[in-house]
Amino acid sequence: MWLQARMFLLITVLFGILYGVIAGIGTWMGAGSAVSYIILAFVFLGIQYLISPAIVGWTMRIKWVSEQEAPELHRMVAELAERANLPKPKVGISQLSIPNAFAFGRTQKDGRVCVTQGILRLLSKEELKAVLGHELAHIKHRDMAVITLISVIPLIMYWIAFSMMWGGAFGGRRQGGGYAALIGLGAFILYFITNLLVLYGSRIREYYADLGSVRMGNMPHHLATALYKLVYGNARMRTSPEMRRVEGVKAFFVNDPSRAWYEVRELAQVDLDMSGTIDYDELLALRQKKVRLDTTQKLMELFTTHPNMLKRIKHLSTLTT
Repeated sequence: MWLQARMFLLITVLFGILYGVIAGIGTWMGAGSAVSYIILAFVFLGIQYLISPAIVGWTMRIKWVSEQEAPELHRMVAELAERANLPKPKVGISQLSIPNAFAFGRTQKDGRVCVTQGILRLLSKEELKAVLGHELAHIKHRDMAVITLISVIPLIMYWIAFSMMWGGAFGGRRQGGGYAALIGLGAFILYFITNLLVLYGSRIREYYADLGSVRMGNMPHHLATALYKLVYGNARMRTSPEMRRVEGVKAFFVNDPSRAWYEVRELAQVDLDMSGTIDYDELLALRQKKVRLDTTQKLMELFTTHPNMLKRIKHLSTLTT
């Protein structure tokens, strides 16, 4: 419940900022100029929303597979989709070696779930099923649409800042008096702030997808182990050319592979017996334990789409019964 409340509050703040800025510009320059920013932003992101599945498919080197080609994978996806009351998504296997999984699609009926070759070699069936549950939860929660919607606001702030400070697009007698530059500076500051808020919203959606996987019947320690293994698997591939290939679409992944190398050391606080897995007892013990993050990791998390992995596994411990 607290995840939904935080997301609702975040959306309220973001659109409150948008309303305040547009109302201010509308008062100063006229409603037409203010509304044009909103129209342009929605058109731009609407096009991005429509073509992004094709971009993701090409970047991730996806091969769509039939039930005959991957029966076990299809069985798990079908079972989870039924539990989530979703149409069965299209199932694909990415030819990338980076161990990970992702989901995308414009609507619930257009859902697509993919796993990489690397994750198929790394996880057990229970762990893979927990990861697939996380991805189906993204589809169920319409996260692609939600994040696209709130991403409009930083984009509007950026365009206002650019046109006011450098574009000289508006003319008018008051522009030379410094009002435009002042508004532009304020819009640029709000662009930075709203960008951080959108990233925070993305991290909330990741926690919410973890919860969604558990609600589909997956055990929290299976998902925790999967995330733990993914961090180590991604860290081993930090110098791989594939890392550069997926840099622009890593927000779709279960975890952020570019941060994995920095998260490895912290995860030693979780795997108490150093077995390479997080069992039920270890996750239950983590619930009562205060996790330690250094200042660098706390700051890095502010600028990422995914929560810090130690915090994320800590959250899973609260779902253990």
